[in-house]
Amino acid sequence: MVGAAQLILGGAAAALLAVGVCQAQPFTSNGNCRDGLPHGNYELRDAKGNVRAVGAFNRGKRTGSFIFWSSEGARIAHLPFDEDALSGTLALWYSGKSTREPQRKLEATYSHGKLNGDKRSWYPDGRRRAEYRYENGTLNQASASRESGQAMSDADARAQALRDATLDDAFVASLLATVAANPPRCDGNGDKA
Repeated sequence: MVGAAQLILGGAAAALLAVGVCQAQPFTSNGNCRDGLPHGNYELRDAKGNVRAVGAFNRGKRTGSFIFWSSEGARIAHLPFDEDALSGTLALWYSGKSTREPQRKLEATYSHGKLNGDKRSWYPDGRRRAEYRYENGTLNQASASRESGQAMSDADARAQALRDATLDDAFVASLLATVAANPPRCDGNGDKA
């Protein structure tokens, strides 16, 4: 199924399917609580003890950087938060078993939970794939290249931007769903259970 998804929708869909399979794994979360809400550093480990996510909460709201790793140990995502909303430069990497720095896949600027600024993506070999410009969540400019290197028309680049947004949003949502499904255990007094 992952191979078919790669052919039809590309690597983002395959990564989404792979993360979805990982969500079925048992995870162990470690973190603190205050007033019954997650508060402070957060860590998520898989059944083998591998770190899969780290981040922080401030009275139940995500804050600062949440970083995610694949089951093979490759960094796959950096999600910046301010008051529980994406704010800053979100980054995704191609996953794999490589011992070198993972190949960047996507960088996108967010402000108050909306795309606001440049969004760039690359092919697995490092060549530029697309560059979009957003203002307050609205796509203003789009340029993209096919895998062959041929430039896309403006209409094709804009259509690709919409497809990319759907897949990228689903991938990020799957990562955040894993964290939401594995919060620190808090008792009724707000202390760690």
